[in-house]
Amino acid sequence: MLGIDRRAASTTWTAALVLLLLCLVYLARVTLFIFVLALLFAYVLSPLVNLLDRFLPARRTRTPALGLAYLLLVGVVIVGSIQIGSRAVDEANNLASKFPTMLAGWQSPIPESATGVRSLRDELIGKIRTEVAQRSSDLISELPKAGLKAIAVASDLIYVVIIPILGFFFLKDAPLVRQHILDLVTEGPRRALLDEVLADINLLLAGYMRALVLLSLATFTVYGIFFSILGVPYAVLLAALAGLLEFVPMIGPLTAGAVIVVVAALAGAHGITVLIFLVAYRLFQDYILSPHVMARGVELHPLLVMFGVFAGAEVAGIPGAFLSVPILALARILYLRIRKARLNAQILAGAAVKP
Repeated sequence: MLGIDRRAASTTWTAALVLLLLCLVYLARVTLFIFVLALLFAYVLSPLVNLLDRFLPARRTRTPALGLAYLLLVGVVIVGSIQIGSRAVDEANNLASKFPTMLAGWQSPIPESATGVRSLRDELIGKIRTEVAQRSSDLISELPKAGLKAIAVASDLIYVVIIPILGFFFLKDAPLVRQHILDLVTEGPRRALLDEVLADINLLLAGYMRALVLLSLATFTVYGIFFSILGVPYAVLLAALAGLLEFVPMIGPLTAGAVIVVVAALAGAHGITVLIFLVAYRLFQDYILSPHVMARGVELHPLLVMFGVFAGAEVAGIPGAFLSVPILALARILYLRIRKARLNAQILAGAAVKP
């Protein structure tokens, strides 16, 4: 009666709701990221819970298996902190105290004939010294704010407790949550499609997180053994750094490699050998190890992975880079499933038209 097009009004309202949803997601981005980390943590712990649940007496809930899995996790964390964490912290403190001396000792005399090498190294050393001096002055100027920053760090440490708690509920009530999601759609092709998509997402996230953990452990073990054999200083610290940064695609391994090469070069510990080892191990992991442990649902083109990682880092920093690969893989799953459903619908429609 008022000349309003219902279709245009419906489209406008849909666009407005989508924008409102995106705005809410942005405002709650920190909380959502914590819940995502808890979900991924649940996928990491899920194989252990399933294994314990098989050996425990038959029960209606998985709570006993969950409790035992968390007790084992706490034990592993305590032992790891004592055996590895304390040594890594000591090596980090030792490196921080000796770094200026190592940098000064790198300025050994160079023959007069090697003028090009001299100028290049002098320029590099000058840049490093300038950066160190600038960071040191920044640190001194920020000392009055150290108390507030300590309080902020202490407040962030609560997430270390919250994430396992949220992961516990994800593991405990995952079937119930899945059923509630399916109940949002009535019986029919759309519910079947949603069921298949949820199953694919479950397999994808489970395989991806387990692969990341295996790759991280493999990197830590291989680096630690090689650095210890070669006599590289701060072997545990560098291996732990490389293992942790494996969780950040592309950017993490590159950063770890750069730090390891710089420390090895300053310490005079076979810098060229370390560089060759890092390149060889990266080729082995990317082309042999990773394809065997990574889920098939994460088969993404390297260009797409590079775009996702850099775009995610630009939009949301380290969390964006960390979540870029699984988000792209989820988008790929949705595209393939929707495309398959449309092709099946077209085939059925064509078969119905035929006499």
